[in-house]
Amino acid sequence: MKKATDTKLFTLIHDYFKVYLPNQRKYSPHTIRAYQGVLESLLDFVKNTKQIKLSKVTFEMIDSKILTSFLDWIEHERGCAVSTRNHRLQCIRSFYSYAVEMKPMVVVYQEEILKVPMAKAAKSRIVEYMSETAVKTILEQPDTKTTKGLRDQFMMVFLYDTASRIEETLDVRLRDIRLGKEPAVTIVDGKGSKSRIVPLSEKAVEHYRRYREVFHPGESEYSGQHLFYTVRSGSKKRMCEDNARRFIRAYGTAAKSICSEVPDNVHPHLFRHSRSMHLYQHGMDLTLLSQWLGHAQLETTLIYAYADTEQKRKAIESATDKNSPLGEHLDAERYIVDDDEILKRLYGLK
Repeated sequence: MKKATDTKLFTLIHDYFKVYLPNQRKYSPHTIRAYQGVLESLLDFVKNTKQIKLSKVTFEMIDSKILTSFLDWIEHERGCAVSTRNHRLQCIRSFYSYAVEMKPMVVVYQEEILKVPMAKAAKSRIVEYMSETAVKTILEQPDTKTTKGLRDQFMMVFLYDTASRIEETLDVRLRDIRLGKEPAVTIVDGKGSKSRIVPLSEKAVEHYRRYREVFHPGESEYSGQHLFYTVRSGSKKRMCEDNARRFIRAYGTAAKSICSEVPDNVHPHLFRHSRSMHLYQHGMDLTLLSQWLGHAQLETTLIYAYADTEQKRKAIESATDKNSPLGEHLDAERYIVDDDEILKRLYGLK
């Protein structure tokens, strides 16, 4: 094994994840894995940007400029929300705070990190989602005559059907899927080690049965094996998020050439937003939708109500002649979900 150029960086990373977070902070394995994913992505980004080996990455290379580029990449290339961008920055800041405690000389590198501010989210963000036609077109792209196509299609079906985050989907194990119930359900481990039970549609169960016959033949339904995996060094390992993002983006690009409703950048979280939006549009109560999604606060779920209202406003606006007296009633400010009366209705108070 090649020795790292900056041994203090990699030693601190090791101790942070193996000692500090699990033993001193008592973080759950799920939370630790999320933090690991952030630092791994940052190191990979630096490695690819500098075109060097991972072992050559140093503290000096991670300055405010490259960190900003990394966060921009998360937001614009991977299609993440501003809140996700800020969460990634907070995770990185947390590691540097620990590093300074252990090695005070690292403070000079922490100063570079602190130069990068948290991003400000728009006051009323319109959630990005796909139409049901776009989702259907994307799901039709994999060649299910191949094992890879079968796997890829089922993963996208699972993402959409459960509205789970990509990390949650890849954390699912065979034992988490319960077919003996009506309806069938899956247990999803969400943020903050909070588990939730999500029903599976009959169509999703059909996809699951076909997928299991090929990828988990003869395996017990109580197995702890990850539902989605890759084979490395002869053993099955949990699939990484970047692997899933790559093939989902490729199918999105292929679908775009067929259906104009498909967005330019298709990423896993779009399936969560799309399913949520479709459920809301088909009449699911916001409180139930919030529980389905595992939102800690109902306010988080309001983005779907606002997006749906804004979509209707734009449809009416486009169908209304500019000279019509109705035009004065199409002011977007009248549709903002922050309005007290709308909030009361959404919360079921009226």
